[in-house]
Amino acid sequence: MLSFLFTVVLTLTLLLFTHASAVRRDGVPITLPVVKRVNTPGTAKLLESDQARAKALKEGHRRPPKTVPATNQLGTYVAAVSIGEPAQTFSLLVDIASSNTWVGAQPVSNPYHPSTTAHDTGEWVSVLYGAPGFTGEEYYDTVTLHACLDIKNQSFGVAEGTYGFDRIDGFLGIGPTALTIGTLRLSPNQSIPTVTDNAYSQGLIHNKKIGISFEPTTSDLDTNGELTFGGVNENKFTGPLHFVPITTTSPANNYVGIDQEIAYNNQTILPRTAGIVDTRTALVLLAEDAYNKYQTATGATVDDDTGLLKITRAQYENLHSLLFKIGSTNYVFTANAQIWPRALNNEIGGKPDGIYLVVANLGSSSGGGLDFILGCAFLERFYHVYDSENNQAGFAATPFTHATTN
Repeated sequence: MLSFLFTVVLTLTLLLFTHASAVRRDGVPITLPVVKRVNTPGTAKLLESDQARAKALKEGHRRPPKTVPATNQLGTYVAAVSIGEPAQTFSLLVDIASSNTWVGAQPVSNPYHPSTTAHDTGEWVSVLYGAPGFTGEEYYDTVTLHACLDIKNQSFGVAEGTYGFDRIDGFLGIGPTALTIGTLRLSPNQSIPTVTDNAYSQGLIHNKKIGISFEPTTSDLDTNGELTFGGVNENKFTGPLHFVPITTTSPANNYVGIDQEIAYNNQTILPRTAGIVDTRTALVLLAEDAYNKYQTATGATVDDDTGLLKITRAQYENLHSLLFKIGSTNYVFTANAQIWPRALNNEIGGKPDGIYLVVANLGSSSGGGLDFILGCAFLERFYHVYDSENNQAGFAATPFTHATTN
């Protein structure tokens, strides 16, 4: 059984008020390491994991809640988060498509012990869609993302029913607050403030923006990204930062959803439609009809080992850019951006000299209200901002938009 841990150190940057008591008064951003993990156990494929997540995200708001197996989750970002006084530190998976924070993932290697400042609310909290499910008790306590960022009275769950997790202790949800509605058993209509909400209301950050900067990597030890809370890092993008409103189309509007049109070689393969941005999806997933057009245009074939599209060297030399038209701006997804890093082919079960495409099948046809997912392969080429305060998403080119590292 193949088991691989791919670790990349990232940084979580917190832009804080210089006048807040717990903040450095010189205004220098504070960094916190975040670890990216890619696990490929058994015969599980990267595509299968991303498609399972896509299905869960689409069905989560259209059908009764249900649990989603998490055994083969790939491409996860983990932050060290402390809870309580004295503090207990947990490795929490950072997820922009869920919003509850919780610990106690099973198998439990780091069981939660209530601190002297913990408060058991007597509530039960559950998340059963869009992310691996958990059910447990709700607590309030201080959640610390950094020594200078202590978030008081933060709600979090302590799981009693989870399964299939590997090397993580739970989730740090940074998505839309509305995703927490329905997660409290006794108060199903009540939302739970996220860590971003509480950091803002407690005066620890200027606004509710979260900036996301990832960079292409060909090594398992590269420092290749950061999250910025309370603003953006202007050193991480080039040119203007354009914002668009969160889509009104369901179910994409429940997440960081946007409207866009996608073209290949100046031919539209997906007319303007709704989809989402997701930090926990590795690939770029397109609705099946758009994917079929893309496959035909590129001449790619489905690889039996990885499930991904595969092209020859000659086909790569003729590969055209994809154009993502978001708002009035075209974002150019180059030929090199469309391929999996060849230095990491072994990690997905591919051949060393294979050329695999990161554009893959969503698993359903367009018209379902969530027709694409822009995962980490996209975020490695474009800076992204989620602004929950103004219900909008921003994008900008970066120094890596036209990189040829893959």
